[in-house]
Amino acid sequence: MKFLDEAKIYLQSGKGGPGCVSFRREKYVEFGGPNGGNGGKGGDVIFEVVAELNTLIDFRYQQHFKAQSGQNGMGGDCSGPAGADCIIRVPVGTQILDENKETVLADFTHAGERMLFLKGGDGGFGNAHYKSSTNKAPRRFGPGWPGQEAAVWLRLKLIADVGLVGMPNAGKSTFLSACSNAKPKIADYPFTTLHPNLGVVKAGDREFVVADIPGLIEGAHEGTGLGDRFLGHVERTAALIHLIDVTGDDIVKSYKTIRTELKEYGHGLDAKEEFVVLNKCDALGPELSQDQAKTLEKAIKKKVYCISAVSGEGVKDVLFAVAKKIKRKEEPEDERD
Repeated sequence: MKFLDEAKIYLQSGKGGPGCVSFRREKYVEFGGPNGGNGGKGGDVIFEVVAELNTLIDFRYQQHFKAQSGQNGMGGDCSGPAGADCIIRVPVGTQILDENKETVLADFTHAGERMLFLKGGDGGFGNAHYKSSTNKAPRRFGPGWPGQEAAVWLRLKLIADVGLVGMPNAGKSTFLSACSNAKPKIADYPFTTLHPNLGVVKAGDREFVVADIPGLIEGAHEGTGLGDRFLGHVERTAALIHLIDVTGDDIVKSYKTIRTELKEYGHGLDAKEEFVVLNKCDALGPELSQDQAKTLEKAIKKKVYCISAVSGEGVKDVLFAVAKKIKRKEEPEDERD
């Protein structure tokens, strides 16, 4: 299934049905009178979150959603049927933004959530409603209230515990495939990953979800390369795994480039817990890899892990460290060591 994480849609709730003007005209009934029923209520526009979806691709082929209008009132004091609701199913992690993409109108984070987004118009009153002691034969009726309209953006932010960030060809997709059952595209050229991938990783008795996003390059926050549009998928994560190609010309510069892009993007990404990992250490050997790790540690004042996603060397150490950090974040403060 093709991945789509942003879509613009147009919504309209149903209008209320008009009331009816009707009078009783029955044989052998001595007194007649008004018996026009009320119009039916228009259908609502409702968002429903389902766990089975993981992309907004359905909204590429359908952008207009309209609830059914209410039916006309009828004689015999019969109200018109209400219009059917329009239920829009979206994946977990979907946000609804206004047409200008400036205001978040809703943020769905759990399967099963429902939200009445646009209310249908109320039906108009029939002439029986206006009957009174001074107006025994009213010919007045309500036309029914109009529905509501809105154009909104849907934006999907994947729900993951850990995000993978790094330069193109740092080995993020290889790492994800090595520690989970995910099958992302892997090749020896930049920007192999064109959309985010998710994988479920198990470390001991602990499971967590890892999101792999397309690689960042210098100037990504200004739109260079694939830009930073996919960084939204790691905003909700508890930690980031920062992968760096140990065979690169300047690993310190590579690290600082990504950190700059995270800071420019904002939303607290640069403040998240970070695990710095040198990948492809099998290409340099253990001694040279450790020298590179010490150089990077000295420059950034953080612990650096050495791994090979291809051979699996050092991968478990990283995963167990990440699992331990996530577990601590989930524990109440008074239960932590």
